[in-house]
Amino acid sequence: MRHRYGTRFQSGFCLAIVGLGIGLGFLWLLRVLSLPPRVLPVAPLISSVISSPPPVLQYESRNLGQSTVHILHIPAQSRFRVTVARSPAVDSLTTLAQASGAIAAINGGFFDPSNQQSTSYVIQRGAITDDPTANERLMQNPDLVPYLPAILNRSEFRQYTCRDSIRYEIARHRDPVAAGCQLISALGGGPQLLPTMTLEDEGFITTVDGAIVRDPLGSRQPNARSAVGLTREGDVIWMMVAQVDAPSPSGLPLAAIAELMAELGANRAMNLDGGSSSAFYYNGETWYGKVDAAGNPVVRPVKSALVVEPVS
Repeated sequence: MRHRYGTRFQSGFCLAIVGLGIGLGFLWLLRVLSLPPRVLPVAPLISSVISSPPPVLQYESRNLGQSTVHILHIPAQSRFRVTVARSPAVDSLTTLAQASGAIAAINGGFFDPSNQQSTSYVIQRGAITDDPTANERLMQNPDLVPYLPAILNRSEFRQYTCRDSIRYEIARHRDPVAAGCQLISALGGGPQLLPTMTLEDEGFITTVDGAIVRDPLGSRQPNARSAVGLTREGDVIWMMVAQVDAPSPSGLPLAAIAELMAELGANRAMNLDGGSSSAFYYNGETWYGKVDAAGNPVVRPVKSALVVEPVS
């Protein structure tokens, strides 16, 4: 009897110990569940996205044999803007560029060297600063009277502010301003080279029975030339074609300028004043388009220019 009771006692004791362990374990679990969650420190994430550097100006010079072509590519939405500089009289392109603090410059609109007045519209800060209708030698020239409506509505390079961005356009002077934009500056030139040549529409040539009888630009002859173009992405392209001393005649006709602009990616382009006015300034150096009989560059003061300035 004593042995049987002792066995029962030991079994009961073991069961009690096991029960106590289960109870303590259950109480520990309840305590753990009631504790606030522990926040472990997380190492900061390192971004793998590397921001691209802002686009930069791209200058190049091409030797075409009969000419040297100076080209400047100004990317859209870069740290630079293209705007207009002018002189109350006339000045060298270098003087215009340095006076405006420009990085680059190219000669601009047409003017009359005799009275130093513009024959192209110039707009700065939204206001007309050069009005060809105020040029009496233009407006009272009997040979030009039939062409005045076209002359006063020639193409111009425009700089807009559209909300917070800068945008450029080549348009005729009487064309409306782009929707949602403010016209900041404009420089008249012409004719348009791309998408189509507008020589006759803008009063630069006269044809009779399909033959050209008037062509003051010598559009089909090689010469020093200046032009500005725009790509579909909004980039600006400048081009100045400089003559070489041999072979003669040297330079390019307007059709070749249009072809080269298209090759560079422009889908719109406009001619600027050329010949002795052609000049190109970049990074402190100036190149001139026209050469004299001895092969020396012709330095001619100009009335206006397109300039590249850093965006502040």
